[in-house]
Amino acid sequence: MTKAAPRELAQLTPIEQLRAGRLPLRLVQLFAGLTLFGAAMAGFVRSGLGLAPWDVLHYGVTLHTGLSLGTVVIVFGFLVLLLWIPLRQMPGLGTIANVVWIGVSADIGLALLPEVHGLPAQLALFAGSLLVNGLGGGMYIGSQLGPGPRDGLMTGLHARTGVSLRLARTGVEFTVLVIGWFLGGIVGFGTILYALAIGPVTQFFLRFCIIELLPARTTAQAPAATP
Repeated sequence: MTKAAPRELAQLTPIEQLRAGRLPLRLVQLFAGLTLFGAAMAGFVRSGLGLAPWDVLHYGVTLHTGLSLGTVVIVFGFLVLLLWIPLRQMPGLGTIANVVWIGVSADIGLALLPEVHGLPAQLALFAGSLLVNGLGGGMYIGSQLGPGPRDGLMTGLHARTGVSLRLARTGVEFTVLVIGWFLGGIVGFGTILYALAIGPVTQFFLRFCIIELLPARTTAQAPAATP
């Protein structure tokens, strides 16, 4: 029995992403994934055990501005997109949706989730949020409608400077983590656990979430013209 080939992400321009077929399904999965991602962000905050590096920065800024976490996420998302310009990166529909909807979902999650007390409850909420975060990330990446603004920044730095993707990601995330820590963002062992676990968790869910696109129509596939 022949084993099915694993699904793979396609390398597409923003226009090709929209023309790749199965768009209604991909849009539903995109927004479902972004909603879960934002809800997980709220869960990490309520657990009090530590945030992802970018969210340490976001949360630190909320403490000094009075803005909601979701609003800060949206503002920083658009600021990061401005950095795409010298890197010659082109945002897709999913990139713009990522900027806006994760912030909205995070604020809704914070309004619905109560604070938890006691280490067992905190650990349970953190672990659940980590799984939800990985699933949400796998879903929005698997919709193949463009990377998030922060992911695109790292891949853009890699493409334009020749710096390894790992070094670009580490450098950017370490920088925002340190700035966020000085601003009072939540840093804890959960921050380290997130950094170690989110890659494998997202990769696990991603293999089930990649939506296979319709094959490109070629001249050979096109029907012959009638005489």
